[in-house]
Order: sequence, then C-alpha cells, then structure tokens
Amino acid sequence: MVLRSREKSTANSFSNADEALQDMRKIVYLSLGSNLADRVQNLNTAIERLGAWGKVVTISSFYETEPVGYADQPWFLNCAVKLNTEKMPLQLLSRILDVEQKMGRRRIQKNGPRIIDIDILLFGHSIVNTPTLVVPHPEMHNRRFVLEPLAEIAPDERHPVFKRTIRELRDGLPPGPAVRKFAALQTGWHDPK
Repeated sequence: MVLRSREKSTANSFSNADEALQDMRKIVYLSLGSNLADRVQNLNTAIERLGAWGKVVTISSFYETEPVGYADQPWFLNCAVKLNTEKMPLQLLSRILDVEQKMGRRRIQKNGPRIIDIDILLFGHSIVNTPTLVVPHPEMHNRRFVLEPLAEIAPDERHPVFKRTIRELRDGLPPGPAVRKFAALQTGWHDPK
C-alpha cells in the first residue's frame, strides 16, 4: 500500500512537472525575410532550424515585398512564424543570430540585402528592453511587410504596448511599399501533427 502511494505521488510529480514545463513555454512571433539566392529555400531552412528550439506552430504564407530603407536591392520574401519555446528572450536571440550567421548573413549595410533576417516581434505578452533586444520589435507597427504576414496567423494578438490588435495595426497603416502574396508554396515545412 505504501508502494502504491509512492507510485501515485511520483506519477503526480511527473504530471506536475509536465504542467510546469508547459507553463514555461512562451508563444513567440517571428518575422523572417530573405532577398538573396534562393529566397524560398532560405526561409524554409531557417524555419527548419528554428524547430530545434521550440515547436513551429504556424507559418504564414510567403509574401514578396518591396525593399524599405534601401531601395536598390532585390525584393524580399517574408513570412511570419509562431513558435512555442522554453527559451528566454536573450537565449532565443542568441540562437537566432547563430542561425543567421551559419546561413551566411553578414551585417555589412543597414537595411541592405541579406540571405536571411529573423526578428523577434512578440514574446508572449512580455516587454523586453535591453541593449541587445527590444520586444515588441520597435518598428513592427510601421512595417506592412511584417504586419501583413503576422495578421494572417495572429490577427487578434494584441501589441503589449499599443494595446491594439495586429489587424488594427495593419489596417491603420498608410499606403506604402508593395506587399503581395507569393505564388510559390512553402515546400520544406510540414505541420508535425
């Protein structure tokens, strides 16, 4: 009888540990972009590598977007990703920078061409302000190439500072650089369900 009591206690401990682990997971929204080489492959490779630090829950369509800031470069392919992760914000940032570097990203020119660019847009409902990371992303509310894909997968998610939904932020933007759904399908990712 004592053994069963201990077994039950141990089972409850594991169950509680699983629940605590679930509570530690955060929903993170990321923006990915590429305008060099095979843009579709670059996005798919980055998405696959992000799966090493959490569960890729949802991916938006791919959008072809006009460059912003520095116009004399190829158009981008952008998407938004919903990631469920146990990592803390700076840990995730470190992993993201590692993915960018290993994929060949070189920070030579601000807003210039790049193999891959991965930005943390939202990290749960957290507000992060450190010298190396600001979340929510400080420019996301001004960028149609970010809000259009994000509104596809998280239209009712609220910006923790502005208290407006992603859809409201997108719909409030003035006309600007072109953003259009891309004809190619994401070929490298599949829902792991």
